[in-house]
Amino acid sequence: MGNARVVSVNAGRETAAPWAGKIRRTAIDKRPVTEPVHASWLGLAGDEQADQEHHGGHDQALYAYAREDLDFWAGRVGRDLGCGMFGENITTSGLDPNGALIGEVWQLGGVVVQVTSPRIPCIVFRNWIDEKGWIKAFREARRPGCYLRVLRPGLVAAGDPAQRLSRPERSVTVAEVLDAYYARDVAVVRRMTAVAGHSSRWDRVAEEWLATGCLAEQAAR
Repeated sequence: MGNARVVSVNAGRETAAPWAGKIRRTAIDKRPVTEPVHASWLGLAGDEQADQEHHGGHDQALYAYAREDLDFWAGRVGRDLGCGMFGENITTSGLDPNGALIGEVWQLGGVVVQVTSPRIPCIVFRNWIDEKGWIKAFREARRPGCYLRVLRPGLVAAGDPAQRLSRPERSVTVAEVLDAYYARDVAVVRRMTAVAGHSSRWDRVAEEWLATGCLAEQAAR
């Protein structure tokens, strides 16, 4: 953790893409930015999200992914994966976005952020990476990266130090929430939604599961 840093800051513009699901537009193609970038409550200056129903907003202002995990995938798919290739705004080194606790607080350069939720892979991500069985492989590897809420806006740049400022006493990890999503594990999601820093989008997930009787199914096991 002492040598943790921001490897790259990445931004992208919305563009037409026939393969990008129903809306046929995407901004997943993030490219490294060479100058310091201002991160506000709604994300990086100059960055866009095409599907604002599922991306962006205060709870998903930034998406962080580890350079170590990109290297892991590069070995799996047999090709180079540059920073920003997974649509991440912040490529880190020396941090563990997957083992981070929901509600954990980081400082990235001049920006203070809070871990809110894991990434759930979608059809646009699958088509962008263009690897057979990608969503299943991504899920099973338990390396989803994490969405971040900006608590204190500021400038962030490649090479900036990164550090964890605090962790909640009771929480669940980003990877555990990913597992819970696919297992429809209400108990884990309830633990997540009890943490002050969680993404409010997951409140809706919990409500939907309860409404469909998932809790009763869990209790019967």
